[in-house]
This record gives sequence, structure tokens and C-alpha cells, in this order.
Amino acid sequence: MALESAGYKKLTAIQEQAIPELLKGNDLLGVAQTGTGKTASFALPILQDIATNENTSRKDRKIQSLIIAPTRELANQIGDSFKKYSKNLNIKTLTIYGGMSQHPQTKRLRQGVDILVATPGRLLDLIQQKHVHLNHVRHFVLDEADLMLDMGMLEDVQRIVKFLPKERQNMLFSATMPKEIEKLTKTLLNNPVKVEVTPVSSTVDTIDQQIFMVDQGEKTNLLLHLLKDESIESVLVFSRTKRGADQLVKALRNNDHRAEAIHADKSQRNRERALKNFKQRKTRILVATDIAARGIDISQLSHVVNYNLPEVPETYVHRIGRTGRSGNSGIALSFVSAQERGMLRGVEQLIGKNLPVVKDHPFPAKETGGGKKKSNNRRRRGRKPANAGGARRGNKSNAE
Repeated sequence: MALESAGYKKLTAIQEQAIPELLKGNDLLGVAQTGTGKTASFALPILQDIATNENTSRKDRKIQSLIIAPTRELANQIGDSFKKYSKNLNIKTLTIYGGMSQHPQTKRLRQGVDILVATPGRLLDLIQQKHVHLNHVRHFVLDEADLMLDMGMLEDVQRIVKFLPKERQNMLFSATMPKEIEKLTKTLLNNPVKVEVTPVSSTVDTIDQQIFMVDQGEKTNLLLHLLKDESIESVLVFSRTKRGADQLVKALRNNDHRAEAIHADKSQRNRERALKNFKQRKTRILVATDIAARGIDISQLSHVVNYNLPEVPETYVHRIGRTGRSGNSGIALSFVSAQERGMLRGVEQLIGKNLPVVKDHPFPAKETGGGKKKSNNRRRRGRKPANAGGARRGNKSNAE
């Protein structure tokens, strides 16, 4: 009943492959990007095992399952999923992370929990303070391992593993498999079953991908032009830097658009508020950096905009995967300046196809690669200054 009310009608590819193996008690290596249904692929077997093998009416609850995620947003998403799936079960889930007072978290820990979802830093802090004891853990999940590598968290993860019982079921999920993650799987997993779906080199077929060649200084004006289209109900815009995200939001608000930014420098309260407003459609535009956006799960996101192309081609696939989820259609628009054409070639080589270029738009590129602009490229009259951060023409945009 809980799954039906959550809108689940059939299993995704990773769920079909992973759930039977996990129910058998096998360790699992899952190579899958976000949007493939991987949270349910490990959450459902864990809940099934706890519900059938333990007396969940007991008062003295011990942590039986530990899930580690790299960001607060992703940890919250996973914790919410566990609570949603187990709403008819007597199973307690707690999510802990930094950036807020630990006292509400330690109070909940003293009351007893079955499933703990945590970010590495806060978890280590509470272990060292004797608030968390992991000696009863039977299921250990490491989610988004490649992002943890990028954020320098693997050393903390290795320290946490030392507190776990040797006899346990392990699950590791990663969108990509760099050498460091491959090495980690050999030490963490015991004869794992490997499940690989939606390889990082592929993009979801239901996503309409479009390229706009545009000078760096005109990107904000192009975005404002596109936002006149009312069919763009909600849009996630990717900025390369935190400063650029803030400046882009300022430019959007100056032009009467409901926009908020989400990145690592924002307080936890502000991040949660911005994400909640976006999900509830109070905010039309959410501007995010890659790390902050990795854990964003929005079921019906109509558009993704790459304001800046990512330097790592695989990141492009992760970004556009925020739309077109669960079989829905989606549109991904990428703004490519002269300086970013090499990045575009890297993306096209990764996904194995050339992306269509939209030529019919008011701000076609005039730059040829050196960043210098032709002298006749003047600001158009009658429009509010839209360039993020007030960048001058001919200079690199402050929105980067």
C-alpha cells in the first residue's frame, strides 16, 4: 500500500536486478546515476529484512542499517524515501548531517532508531562523542561514492567502516567507476553482484537536448528570453561557481522572476527552504552548483539549463538526468560560449552523438574563441541590464 500511494507501478531496471540479489543477502555493486530508482532498490530489501527478522515492537532499538550519502540534500532524500516506504511499518529512520545543531539528532538517537542515514562528517563526530554505536549494523550502504571521492570524503568513510561489524551486507552505488572507487569496492565488498544500468556515457532517450551557441556576456539575456516561454514550468539552472549562482539569481530577480540559489555556502535552513519552494512551485527557477544539486530529486522537472558547460563530460549526463525521470519527458538546454566548445566536443564524444544546435535565437555567438567581442555588439535599448553580476561586455561573465 505504501508503494502504491507513492506512485510505484512497476520496477525500474536497477530494481529488477538488485532487489532479488539483496534479498538473498548478497553484497552489491551498483553502477547507476540518479533518476534510475536506485534508492528503492536498496531501501525495499532493507525494510523487508528488518520487518521480517526483527521484533520491531521492542523499545530498545539498535541501528541495524547505515546509509552514508555525500550531501545533506541527498541524505534527506534517502531518509524521506525510507520513511515513505515504511509508513505502515514500526521502523524508525533518522537522518543526520552537519550545518545544524546536533542536539535534536542526539535526542532522537537516544530514543532509538533502526535505520540511520548520515553524511560522513557529522556521523564521525557523533561516533566520537559516543552518541552513535554501529556494532549492530547488518546493512551498510555507500551511495554516490564517486561524488564522495570528488569531495574528499573517502578517508572519513574508511574510518567509519572500522566501527562496523565484520559480518554485514554491503552495498556501494556510484555513477562512475574511477580507479579509487574500484579499489574501495575490493576492500569493502565481499564477492559482490554487479548491477549496471544507464551507463554514464548514455543519456535518457526522453530528454530533448539542445545547444545554443552564445557569447558569454549574453548568456543571461538568452536565459531571460527563453523564460518568456510559459511552457517552462520549472527549470534547474547549473552554474559553475557559487558566486555565479548568486549573481545569476540577482539578475533574474531584477527582471521579475522567482528564483533562488542553492550551493554549499548557503545555510542548511536556506537550502531546505529553497528546495521546498522549488518543489512546491513557489519558485520557478533554482540555480545550483553541481555538488549541491547532486541530491535534488524532483519528480516532474520540465527543463534543465546548463548556463555553463561542465568541465567533466560525465557531469553533463548527471545534470540533464534531473529531468526526464521515471519515463517522463524533459528538455535540456546548454549555453555554449566560444571558450566552451572544447567541452561540448568532450560531451558529444562521451554520449556518442552530435547534439542539435538551435540557430534561431536573438543572441547568436559573435565570438570566435579568444573571448574578444566585435565592436558593434552593443547593449540593446529598452531592456533592463541583465548580465549576471553586471559584467562588462568583452570580459568573462561574473556568473561563472
